[in-house]
Amino acid sequence: MKEYKIVEVKKSQAEAVMNEMARQGWEVVSTNFWGYWKISIMITFSRDI
Repeated sequence: MKEYKIVEVKKSQAEAVMNEMARQGWEVVSTNFWGYWKISIMITFSRDI
């Protein structure tokens, strides 16, 4: 079974957040750029539970 998490980050924080989540056992599933009201990146993570 998988667990999923979506995290919203600023571009400058993306790499640090992905590295920290990887240390916790999370794997990046997808990224999506959001620039309508504010510029941010949505990162979807998954891990086995």
